[in-house]
Amino acid sequence: MKRRTFVLISLAALGLVLVSFFIMGFSRLALPYRTARMLAAPTMGLGALLTAVAMVQSLLSVTGIRPLEAEE
Repeated sequence: MKRRTFVLISLAALGLVLVSFFIMGFSRLALPYRTARMLAAPTMGLGALLTAVAMVQSLLSVTGIRPLEAEE
């Protein structure tokens, strides 16, 4: 994996988690808590998945199994 791809995955994960909090917060203004959680769950789940992918990639890079490739 290239460094740029790793950074983009990390930023996308952070963005999705933030969007999830915004969705939940603004939907709580008009909807019950349970419904707000259900609306925010897909983006939070995808953000968690991308975070796990970035974590596994960073562990592989640190151990030297699959180092990050430099940009050319």
